[in-house]
Amino acid sequence: MGMVMVKCPQTGHAIPTGIRTDRESFGRRPVFFSRTRCVICHTDHPWFAREAWVEEPANRVQHRRASATA
Repeated sequence: MGMVMVKCPQTGHAIPTGIRTDRESFGRRPVFFSRTRCVICHTDHPWFAREAWVEEPANRVQHRRASATA
């Protein structure tokens, strides 16, 4: 299970939506619209499912290791 993330349009940072799921389940969902309160700029950001991604804990570790070796 991972966290659905979106990009803050003001800062460009990834922010959590509060939705926990896996990539396969999230990919099977119909297109939907939502809003998320940004923990960085404290603004409500609207977003569509196509703009979001699932960040799973294992992926974060692999991504950091790949970045460190590059």
